[in-house]
Amino acid sequence: MGERSVIIGEDGLMRCPWAGETADYVAYHDDEWGQPLRGDDALFERLCLEAFQSGLSWLTILRKRPAFRSAFADFAIERVAAFDEHDVERLLADAGIVRNRLKINAAIANARTAAALDAGLSDLIWSYAPAEPKPAPRDSGDIPAVTAESTALARALKKAGFVFVGPTTCYALMQACGLVDDHLVDCHARREKSD
Repeated sequence: MGERSVIIGEDGLMRCPWAGETADYVAYHDDEWGQPLRGDDALFERLCLEAFQSGLSWLTILRKRPAFRSAFADFAIERVAAFDEHDVERLLADAGIVRNRLKINAAIANARTAAALDAGLSDLIWSYAPAEPKPAPRDSGDIPAVTAESTALARALKKAGFVFVGPTTCYALMQACGLVDDHLVDCHARREKSD
């Protein structure tokens, strides 16, 4: 096995190498990452968290996630879309979240955009899932940062009015929400075992 192949956890399970750093990562890897997620508010949360993560460690976002949920009304699109300048100031004063004015404003703007979608955010995002699963990656070097689908999704989201949604952020969203299964071939959490 290469240095970026699966690792074996203390529980004897094989996991993607990034999952072995902390208990937070192990739980996220095993229970959420790569599992199909649907629902407008659920996908809005992930879209927001991916944007807040830009330039930071995902572990930082995971650990702040309860505070984010509290601060952003559990990422209920209609509620966040109604946030005003008082909410922005409240969020900027909240040490439990990432206090970045551009990202906070982006989350509110994206809620307003999501609320205005005819078909809903979940349907829009899932319409860019690859038609066929790709071969399972053998090591983390086989996992792209951007794909044609994530580029197309970013383009569609931007056209709809979303911000902080580049192709790399969109691919991370696709991975996290199970549009693609980038668990390594030998990882216990991989859904498609026949690759």
